[in-house]
Amino acid sequence: MTVRLHYAPGACSFVPHVGLERIAAATGEAFEPVLVRLHKGEHRTPEFLAMNPDGQVPVLQVEGRTLTQIVAICDWIAGRHPQLGLLPVDPWARAQTLSLMAWINNTVHPTFAHVFMPEKFTDDVEARAKVRAFAAARYREQLERIQGWVGCAQPWLTGEHPSFLDAYVLTLLRWGGYAGIDPATLPALRDYVARFAQHPTVASVIARERIELNTFKPAAA
Repeated sequence: MTVRLHYAPGACSFVPHVGLERIAAATGEAFEPVLVRLHKGEHRTPEFLAMNPDGQVPVLQVEGRTLTQIVAICDWIAGRHPQLGLLPVDPWARAQTLSLMAWINNTVHPTFAHVFMPEKFTDDVEARAKVRAFAAARYREQLERIQGWVGCAQPWLTGEHPSFLDAYVLTLLRWGGYAGIDPATLPALRDYVARFAQHPTVASVIARERIELNTFKPAAA
């Protein structure tokens, strides 16, 4: 079976990227990671838009078929090898995890988009600064809520195995640096993410994507 993941470094495509790497390490089932350079507009080419008219990653291709939207992609990946615990097997626990991932995808992720790309939401240059500041404050509140989750992790958010939810949480904390949020001000979440990042397959994806865990840059004095 040919499985191809179109990803961009540091984007939410990191989440299924981790899952496919886990599967490859555990089963030998290879996949092809395809780099999409957002800064070069490769997500806006006719070829990419033919796969996903929204011009977004991740995009998963399996034997010529195309799947978009991160929650659906992760659900399909996890279903192929349920023993790896990328999503819980128990129906209720799985539904709860998908609920959290859906909240991240439809609430937290769009909040960050207002921070990172305020120009998508207003053409008023002065208003963009207000949009960004308002969304950054809201994003911090959402990260604080997520920090509350990690205190119940046993040892991971979904139980014994590191999962897609952990990978999404790592992604969100990384993005926090771009919103001006110092991970040191969220110590429990920072430490949890650092522990997750040390997992061999997670570390492999971090290395392939060439991303930094801490993106926060203190303001110049």
